[in-house]
Amino acid sequence: MSPIKTKIPREKLPFFERLMAEVNYRLKKVEDIDCGGKSIPRYFGEFWTSKQRQAHSLHEISYRACFKPQLPKFFIEHLSNQGDVVYDPFSGRGTTILEAALLGRNVISNDINPLSRILCEPRLSPPFYEEIETRLREIPMLENVEADIDLSMFYDKKTESEIISLRNYLNQRKEANEEDAIDRWIRMVATNRLSGHSAGFFSVYSLPPNQAVSPESQRKINERLQQQPEYRDTRTIILKKSRALLNDVTLFDRENLNFAAKQARFLTSDARETKAIKANSVQITVTSPPFLDVVNYAQDNWLRFWFNNINPEVANKTITVVKTIEEWSAIMFGVFRELYRITKPQGFVAFEVGEVKRSIHLDEFVVPLGIKAGFTCLGIFVNSQQFTKTSKIWGVENNVKGTNSNRIVLFRKIEK
Repeated sequence: MSPIKTKIPREKLPFFERLMAEVNYRLKKVEDIDCGGKSIPRYFGEFWTSKQRQAHSLHEISYRACFKPQLPKFFIEHLSNQGDVVYDPFSGRGTTILEAALLGRNVISNDINPLSRILCEPRLSPPFYEEIETRLREIPMLENVEADIDLSMFYDKKTESEIISLRNYLNQRKEANEEDAIDRWIRMVATNRLSGHSAGFFSVYSLPPNQAVSPESQRKINERLQQQPEYRDTRTIILKKSRALLNDVTLFDRENLNFAAKQARFLTSDARETKAIKANSVQITVTSPPFLDVVNYAQDNWLRFWFNNINPEVANKTITVVKTIEEWSAIMFGVFRELYRITKPQGFVAFEVGEVKRSIHLDEFVVPLGIKAGFTCLGIFVNSQQFTKTSKIWGVENNVKGTNSNRIVLFRKIEK
């Protein structure tokens, strides 16, 4: 596609033309590929990178396999207006939802993993630092209490007692329907600080915080590093992380977040069947689905499940881990059919997939699935990115195996 030549301000252009004006500005190359008998343009360029904009501090909650906030921002800004509904059927830590809220959109979040709401909802109603500090002082910290499972390989005894105190307080407040925005914030931050690889976490040195190793694996880490859990002040850690998360929050941000929070919806449905969402109601979906068997979300989150009193057996049954491209494609087709139902006429779906294995480019599998569900495919947008240390730890090496680029397949609902 040749660059669009116009003197009309980009924000006044129709949605897709607005997007393509930006794409052509950053375009490196374009190629046409055959996907299920359809010729689809694949665009390469630096469309969204960390250089464009430092991500908002509220995003800094760890979760496995999440994409950069600049990605959903790119599509939400160009393909929707303020007040439009933005949806993510695989919300994870809530990157799309939070970015949409910061941009003044209405949001619907869905994730079959109940942790998603725990990590996402509090950031739409962020309390002030002083409120968090006051509430933490009010929570009674018991002494010499132990967990109902052995956590001695992770925590010093005093630290464990503080964690149990937090857990008991938060769960009692929730059961009594007394949990407020400050409680939910403290729950979110504590959940995020349970284990990690620095003094900023409750645990002794472990793997990065987006996954919790098994107790046996942690014992081996302790033996290898010749380490013992030492006391960590949970209140201090929660306050330090809260200050970092709130660092970029302005009064304008709070206005947009509060606007979104009033109408935000958090679902825990199978993404193939979201009856709670009205037909023809969503302007744009920006999502990244689970990638084959690369990530086991239930296994990685066992410690977070325990802290939040989530039954791991239920979670293991509902969070699907697929092994083959055929099984993955069958599930994603069901998702696309449901997305077609809820998407507004002329609305969009930006579906992010990565190069999970060097021989499998999921974008080429996704295109025919979306078309079969009724969408028109507008193209594939490829944005190169550098790997983080975390990515390498869980087995993804740049240009060797795993995701070495963001690949977003863009669809539009054009009813005939």
